[in-house]
Amino acid sequence: MAKKYDYLVVGAGLFGATFAYEAKKRGRDCLVIDKRNHIAGNIYTKEEEGINVHIYGAHIFHTSNREIWDYINQFAEFNNYINSPVAVYKDELYNLPFNMNTFSKMWNIKTPAEARAKIDEQIAQLNITDPKNLEEQALAILNKQRAEITGEPANLEEQAISLVGRDVYEKLIKGYTEKQWGRDCKDLPAFIIKRLPFRFIYDNNYFNDRFQGIPMGGYTQIIEKMLEGIDVRTSEDFYDLRKTAVKDADGTYTARLSDGAEVSYDRILFTGQIDEYFDSKFGPLEYRSVRFETETLDMENYQGNAVVNYTEREVPYTRIIEHKHFEFGKQPKTIISREYSTEWKPGIEPYYPVNNDRNNALYEKYAREAAAEGDVIFGGRLGQYKYYDMDKDLAAALDCVNEEFGE
Repeated sequence: MAKKYDYLVVGAGLFGATFAYEAKKRGRDCLVIDKRNHIAGNIYTKEEEGINVHIYGAHIFHTSNREIWDYINQFAEFNNYINSPVAVYKDELYNLPFNMNTFSKMWNIKTPAEARAKIDEQIAQLNITDPKNLEEQALAILNKQRAEITGEPANLEEQAISLVGRDVYEKLIKGYTEKQWGRDCKDLPAFIIKRLPFRFIYDNNYFNDRFQGIPMGGYTQIIEKMLEGIDVRTSEDFYDLRKTAVKDADGTYTARLSDGAEVSYDRILFTGQIDEYFDSKFGPLEYRSVRFETETLDMENYQGNAVVNYTEREVPYTRIIEHKHFEFGKQPKTIISREYSTEWKPGIEPYYPVNNDRNNALYEKYAREAAAEGDVIFGGRLGQYKYYDMDKDLAAALDCVNEEFGE
């Protein structure tokens, strides 16, 4: 006899696990399946050499939403990690995000006296009659370079120069962005970098959010706690299961798992690719993917920072992650991951959507199809085709719960 569930949750990542956890609190039974051989989706961490390795890349939880921060903290204690990446361009190191430390290195502004000398130089070049402070010095340089672009930026390159000037663009944006998106910046839409972290104070904190940190002991524990007491099956492909599914007259689905066990369920929460769910009937949506080369090194400290970006186009990887620094580790060995951004194709994991005009218009067609699927809820980055940070993904999952249960 088939085991009965209220929901089949497809995907054991943050969105799916949150929904299942909240559904269980409301007396609903869920079966959670995932095609990977582990839970936690892209936030999966695994302990190696006493280090919690972010298997699918760096994840720093950050938010300004106190409710979301309190919610996630019920599942783990977070440390006080502050994301302060460093960028490497040729043989130069720059602090990120773009701030006065960056500009100081970029334009050789190091002390107030040196800044005054540079300001005087810029006065002569730009006819500034009354520069008042160091911020105006940086702005003066940027404004001179911004003047090269007139009118509305037509592409990412023009957008970047209009925001940060040519020096910063050429050294810290152009190559990195082209690697990340697999396209020349002149062929990328301007909206991609409208929200560059950019400030005129000496502050290397990448995020502006009030709360941020890393769960001590890794992210997997959060999903484990959410899924306590809930049936979970990993290495289970939804599309194989769907081939066996039969819908009864009362609207209940009965299907077989990969081991032959029969299950029944009334509704589906689906966090996979929305276009794939509909057999790409309107054409495939575009995604970007990421691959990693991870190695253990017999040294205590490789690069001195958790995240180091490599901004030259000629360097094939976008960044190197040294995992121990997320939790201030002192282990005798270290583990690093080189991150390569790649074009998605069937057979590899999609990481994030490419939200340009073409794809957004195509997604709307799938969204209309999804709205007509009365028994299926679509969620998460892939199901809703949105680039969610973790806090936004969590908030969207809780909104989904409230809508589903009429709260």
